[in-house]
Amino acid sequence: MTRQKMGDNETKDTTESPHESLGKFLDRISNILIPLWPDARPLLHYHSCFELLCSVILSAQCTDEQVNAVTPKLFKAYPDAEALALAKTEDVEKIIHSVGFFHTKSRNLIATAQRICQENAGEPPSTIEDLVKLPGVGRKTANLVASACYGVPGVIVDTHVLRVSYRLGISAKKDPALIENLIRANFPHDRLTAFSHALNRHGKFVCTSRKPGCTLEGCPLEELCPKIGITDTRLDF
Repeated sequence: MTRQKMGDNETKDTTESPHESLGKFLDRISNILIPLWPDARPLLHYHSCFELLCSVILSAQCTDEQVNAVTPKLFKAYPDAEALALAKTEDVEKIIHSVGFFHTKSRNLIATAQRICQENAGEPPSTIEDLVKLPGVGRKTANLVASACYGVPGVIVDTHVLRVSYRLGISAKKDPALIENLIRANFPHDRLTAFSHALNRHGKFVCTSRKPGCTLEGCPLEELCPKIGITDTRLDF
């Protein structure tokens, strides 16, 4: 475990990874994945930062495809923060019902719209620190919005990045905050966003929850991966 100086007498843990050199390991992973998944953009459909913020709030415990199916109707009814801030909760619930947790998400959408209208002229804040103060916005949402809209280096630890990071041994714990801190501390900041999206695509399309690529046709990271938590179900041995 390495430690990073915080002040005269304070230190913080910067790695809880089984790899001797996490930075080198992340670099090797990124050199494989980023060329395979070079599109460092959200898979959610949006036309403004406000729409992206709403879409990511809706994506909690839900797939991007489900969110993309409801947002056209949502944004037609409420095209900006000013309109959504005046919405009735039950009207928003009817539109987003299929994404799950719609009671909470409706309240969060309206409350967030009201907050950014009051404090930021209807636009999402530009920093992660300010974004996480909004209702329904956690670190994943804040990193995604800040990186996509404002170019802030983002470590977007969604369910796919969480799973892949654990299986690769980047983190010994399934802890989003820990994984974000580990990657930030051990990887070049100008490549963080691209790396996050590449990890996301790898988890979404290759290292899936039930049928990871290494148990099927193969995986581009197979020689690097310790396969933590994976049971190989292939019958070729």
